[in-house]
Amino acid sequence: MIIDKLKNASFYYGISEKIATALKYLEKTDLSEFQNGKYEIEGDDIFVIVQDYHTKPVSEGKFEAHRKYIDIQYIIKGVEKMGYTYVHNLKPSTEYDEEKDIIFLEGDGDFVTVEKGFFTIFATEDAHMPGIESKTSEYVKKAVVKIKV
Repeated sequence: MIIDKLKNASFYYGISEKIATALKYLEKTDLSEFQNGKYEIEGDDIFVIVQDYHTKPVSEGKFEAHRKYIDIQYIIKGVEKMGYTYVHNLKPSTEYDEEKDIIFLEGDGDFVTVEKGFFTIFATEDAHMPGIESKTSEYVKKAVVKIKV
């Protein structure tokens, strides 16, 4: 798991060409006016999902993980906490849904506060619990870039 400000994105270009493409897209694209939905960057290999919601208490959160896609989660507006830990530290609470590329897990992890202008990168071995309130519930607008592995 990586967390940093978008202004530092170039430090991570060397991880992979696809991650560099995704980060450059976030740097050059003003997503604040985008409607919720899916937008292709490079077909099914790299795309972004814009979403908004109100953060929830940690008691309502669920760890999730993906097998086919890396997530880059970028906060456009608001602040939220995100839980994280390695997948092998958790127990599945559902079967893996291949069509949706998601499995839900239960157990304990650590949390980071992610503010406007920051991004996180979750690889396939990183379970994450997004959308958690920092102090109180608040409105968040987020872009989730999905990168096929």
